[in-house]
Amino acid sequence: MLIVKKFGGTSVGNTERIFNVAKRCIEDWQRGNDVVVVLSAMGKYTDELIDMAKQVNENPPKREMDMLFTLGEQMSVSLMAMAMNSLKVPAISLNAFQVAMHTTSVYGNARLKRIDVERIRHELEQRKIVIVTGFQGINKYDDYTTLGRGGSDTTAVALAAALNADACEIYTDVDGVYTADPRKVKTARKLDTITYDEMLELATLGAGVLHNRSVELAKKFGVQLVVRSSLNFSEGTIVKEDTGMEKMLVSGVAADADSARVAVVGLEDTPGVAFKLFNLLAKNDINIDMILQSVGRHGTKDITFTCSDENADKAEEIIKNNIGKFESIDVNKNVAKVSIVGAGMQSNAGVAAKMFEALYDENINIRMISTSEIRVTVLIDEQYTERAMNAIHDKFALGDR
Repeated sequence: MLIVKKFGGTSVGNTERIFNVAKRCIEDWQRGNDVVVVLSAMGKYTDELIDMAKQVNENPPKREMDMLFTLGEQMSVSLMAMAMNSLKVPAISLNAFQVAMHTTSVYGNARLKRIDVERIRHELEQRKIVIVTGFQGINKYDDYTTLGRGGSDTTAVALAAALNADACEIYTDVDGVYTADPRKVKTARKLDTITYDEMLELATLGAGVLHNRSVELAKKFGVQLVVRSSLNFSEGTIVKEDTGMEKMLVSGVAADADSARVAVVGLEDTPGVAFKLFNLLAKNDINIDMILQSVGRHGTKDITFTCSDENADKAEEIIKNNIGKFESIDVNKNVAKVSIVGAGMQSNAGVAAKMFEALYDENINIRMISTSEIRVTVLIDEQYTERAMNAIHDKFALGDR
C-alpha cells in the first residue's frame, strides 16, 4: 500500500512536533507500506520570510519571492529526514528540482503541469520514506515557482494521483472539516464526510482547511482525501465523490475577509465594455469573484466586482490607465464574503431567504449577492463577519446534529 501524507506548518513547528510527525509516518512504514510525506514550511516561517523581504524591498519581484519562499519547505523536509534517520529509519528529502515538479510560469500562483515520479519510485524501492517539499515547483525557465498559500495540499494530491496512491491523508491543526471555523463559531461541528463539490466551494470561499486547487485535483483524478489532526488520532473527515447519504441542506458556513469591492461607475452602456474590462483584468492575473452590473441609464452603466485585497490597488490602476470613458472608481477593502454551502440546496427552496433572514435579525446589510447550485454568498461589512457566521450557523442549526 502506498500512502501520501501531508503535514502543515503547525504540525512541524518545532523539534518536538517534527519527531511526533516522524513517528506517525514510521508507524505506517513499519506496517510494510510505502510512505511519501509532503511538508509545508515550519510554523510561521513563510510570514517571517515575507517580513524580511519587505524590509529590503517594499515591492519585491515575484520571481525573487518564490526563490526565497522555497527555503521554508526545504528546511522542513531536510530536518524531517534527519529526525527519521536518527530513529534508525531510512529517509530522503527531495525538492522540486529533484522530483521534478513542473509548473506554469506564474510566479506566486503557479499550477502544476506534471510530476516526474521516477526518482520517488526509485527511493521507495530502496524502502526509504520519501519526504517532498510542498508548495513549490519549477517552470520552463528552470526557475522556482510557488503554488500559492496552502499549495502543499495540492502537491500532496498531485503526487497521490501521479503515484496512483492508495490513500492521501492531509494533516492539519484541526480534527477535520467543520461546519464553520471552530475558532469563530463555538458550536461548529466536525463532519464525518463531505463531497468534493461542497469542499471545493468551502475551500474557495475562505475555509482554510484545504487548498481549493487540491480539491479540484482530487475530484478530477478520484483521489479520496482524509483530513485529520496531526496532534491526535481522531478519525477526521473524508472528502469523496458522494457521501452515500441524503445530502445535507447546508454543510457549512465560510467567510473570507481577504476581499475588496471595486465599483466602476459610469461606463459606456455599449456591447463589449464588460468583455474589455474583465479580459484586461484576466490578462493581468487578477481573479474576479462576484460581479454585479446595474441596469443601464442615460447611456451608462455601473459594474461592481470583488477580488482579493492584494489585487485591489492593481485592479484600480489597470482600469484607470486602460479603460476609456467612465465617471469614477471606488475601492472598498473593509468588506468580507460570507457563504453557505450544501448539496441539498439543489432540491430545497427557501435556503437563501433563510440566510438573509439570519442577517436581517442581526441588522447586517447585504452589499452583493452571488449564488450557484450549492452555494449562496453575500458581501457584507467586514466588522460583522463573525456575528454573521454565528447567526447563519444557528439559523440552520448546524451545531445540533
